[in-house]
Amino acid sequence: MAKLKVMCARSMHVAVGALGRAFARAGSHEVDFDFNTVGALEQKLAAGETADVLILSKAAIGKQEQAGSLLPRSGVVVARTFIAVCLREGAAKPDFSTPEAFRRMLEAAGTIAVSDPAVGGSAGVHLARVFESEGLAPLMKARGLPQQTGAEVAKRVVEGKADFGLTLSGEVASVPGAVIAGPLPPPFGQDTVYCAAVTAGSKEPEAAAALITALRRRDTQAMWTKAGFEMS
Repeated sequence: MAKLKVMCARSMHVAVGALGRAFARAGSHEVDFDFNTVGALEQKLAAGETADVLILSKAAIGKQEQAGSLLPRSGVVVARTFIAVCLREGAAKPDFSTPEAFRRMLEAAGTIAVSDPAVGGSAGVHLARVFESEGLAPLMKARGLPQQTGAEVAKRVVEGKADFGLTLSGEVASVPGAVIAGPLPPPFGQDTVYCAAVTAGSKEPEAAAALITALRRRDTQAMWTKAGFEMS
C-alpha cells in the first residue's frame, strides 16, 4: 500500500477527487488531496511543502519542471477547461457570442459574480487582466461581486444574488442548479490546460505515476465531461 499526497488545482476537485478515491480503493492506497488555487499551491511549494503528484496548469507545471522539482518526463496533459458564463438553471441565455455582444451583456447586468483575482485562481487573474486592457475595469468594479472560489461564483448565481457568473467551467459543474452557458469570446475567454507530474522527491514514484495513468484512462471521459472538462 502506498501513501500519496496530491496537490491539485481546485477547479478539478470533482473529477480528480472521484477518480483518485476509486484508484485508492482499487489498490488499497491512501491518497490525500490538497485542492487549492494554482497560485496558493505554488506558494506552498515555494515554502517547502511537498507532494507526490502535482496537477496544475501547464504553465505552473512548466515552472516546476524548470526548477528541477519533477521526475524527468513524468509530466502529461490531463484535461482542459474554459472560462464560462454561468447561469441559473432555466434562465434565458443571453447573446455573448462576439466581443461586442459580451460587452453589451456586461453593461446590461446589475451584478456579475466573478472569481476574486487576489485569490490567485486562473479565471480571476485572466479576467482582471483582460478587463483592464479592454477598458472594462471600472464597470466590473461597480458591478462585480468577487468570490473566493469558482463554486461560490456559481452559488451566488443560483441564489439570485448575481445575474450571471464568470468562472471556470469545472467549477460551475460542481454546483447544483448552475449551468454552463458557454465559453467567453476572445479576447475575454481562455482555455486552461492542466498537466500532472510526479515530483522528484516522491517516495512512491511508481504509485504516483499509476494514479496519473488512472486519471487519463479513456473510460474516465464521461466523468471529466460531467465535471466540465475536456480530456486531451
